[in-house]
Amino acid sequence: MSRLGEDREGVSLGALALFTSIGTLLCCALPILLVSLGLGSVVAAITLQLPILVTLAEYKLVMFVVSGILLALSAWFLWRGASCPADPALAARCQRTNRWGKRLFWTASSFWLIGLAASYLLLPLRQWLDI
Repeated sequence: MSRLGEDREGVSLGALALFTSIGTLLCCALPILLVSLGLGSVVAAITLQLPILVTLAEYKLVMFVVSGILLALSAWFLWRGASCPADPALAARCQRTNRWGKRLFWTASSFWLIGLAASYLLLPLRQWLDI
């Protein structure tokens, strides 16, 4: 497979990882943030309008594992050390695609880490600090 096709796979995986990472934010981090700000009624209204959020919250461990695997695959495709073609036009497209793939990866990774912190780290930290 050509390098340009492999770059597209990395960008596609990055986009898929971004999508699943946004799901972790919607199910876990957003409701916790809103309740922390005293906006529990907003969470109730959003849950009433989007009942899929309840389903996402029920399967949050699966979502975190799947999105983490997709992030790892995306990182592997982006940083495995393959080079771009020698043709200047293809090389420019390859570099641009690689740059966008890395942007998607870092955006998805930051969303995933925020969701992970909100879902699994904040409550134990709060209990440990006795706040």
